[in-house]
Order: sequence, then structure tokens, then C-alpha cells
Amino acid sequence: MKAAIITFPGSNCDRDLADAFAKAGAEVVRVWHKDTVLPSGVDVIGVPGGFSYGDYLRCGAIASRSPIGQAVVDFAARGGYVIGICNGFQVLTEMGLLPGALMRNASLKFVCKPVTLKVATTDSAFTAPYARGAEVVFPVAHHDGNYTIDAEGLKALQGEDRVAFRYAQNPNGSVDDIAGVLSANRRVLGMMPHPERAVDPTQGGTDGAALFRALSGMLAQA
Repeated sequence: MKAAIITFPGSNCDRDLADAFAKAGAEVVRVWHKDTVLPSGVDVIGVPGGFSYGDYLRCGAIASRSPIGQAVVDFAARGGYVIGICNGFQVLTEMGLLPGALMRNASLKFVCKPVTLKVATTDSAFTAPYARGAEVVFPVAHHDGNYTIDAEGLKALQGEDRVAFRYAQNPNGSVDDIAGVLSANRRVLGMMPHPERAVDPTQGGTDGAALFRALSGMLAQA
């Protein structure tokens, strides 16, 4: 499997994400925000956390209009797999690849700590290795992680089983305790917590490793 990791000005989790994919056996290629095309043979795109373009305007807004942005949108439209984490989740909503928006935390404070999540669905390449209802621990580090969506959109997410993860104890005010959501074709995942920071014992936990191993294994066999 070949994973393309995008770096924007202000990205600070791109190396962590690249390392998580590499540990899972993927070939990792790095993509700069000013590139306009993806490397050949890419199977999955990783949009990392950080503060792309300094979070000016809105978090992820400028990154969604970067030169590489259209290539990401086109890749997803062709059925490609995309994972956006933290600021990457914000970018994917700004691109229109995922519904909803990420607003200021309800506490109006930056939240940085390990949190417990409940796996809400196993019907995706990202969540398949976990059991529905299982609890995993991933770190969060965000100021704008309050997932917001209108009533109709929330009903669609719930009815279509597209909530990937929920917080066991909501740290930011997200509607329905949502920590991650899937696209309609289940090939795009956006989530605020950081599974790439939970792939090695030295990081304090390895609950995120299964996500990357499962995705890598599935795409390697495709």
C-alpha cells in the first residue's frame, strides 16, 4: 500500500502520521501543499493535524483551497481512501468531503489529554479491526474540535451508521458525542483524536495501531 501524507505550512503531525503508516507496512510518500498532482499509485491520503496556514479565516479553510486540494477532492471522488485527523478533519469538512463543521470547544479552552472513545461502527476499512462498542484511548489536542451538524445531517449520519467513534466523556461539546465520521461511501474518515499518536508503547498506548494495520493490509491485498 502506498500512503501519501500531505504537509501544509503549520502541519505538526505529518511525521507522526507518516510513521504510523510506515509501522503498518505502507510505502509512504510525502506531498507538499504546493504540489498539484499526487504521486502515482497512491492508495490512501493522510491529512495530518496541526495548524494549517496558521488557522487563519477558519481552521482548515485555506488548506482546503491549496494547490493540492483539488487533487485530494478528485482522488476521493474516484473512490480513494482518505483519513483526516484533527486539523485534517477540519480540512476535509471545508473541502466538502465530510458533512458538518468543527467549532470552538464548548469550554473555549484548548484540550490536550488522552480520551476514551467508543467504536460506533465496524463497517469501514478504518474501524473493521475493532469490536463495535469497544473502548480505545487516543490523545486529543485541539481548540476547535466541537463537531456541529444540523438535525437533518445528524439523522443521516446516525441512520446510515456513519459515526465512526464517539467520546465516552465528551471533551469539547460535540453533538451526539461524535469524535469521527465517515463519508457516504465509507472511504473517507475524519476524526479529532489522534490514532497516530497511539501506535507505539513509548507513546503510552497502542490502540491506534490496529487502524493503520487493517487499512494497510486491506489495500495491500486489493
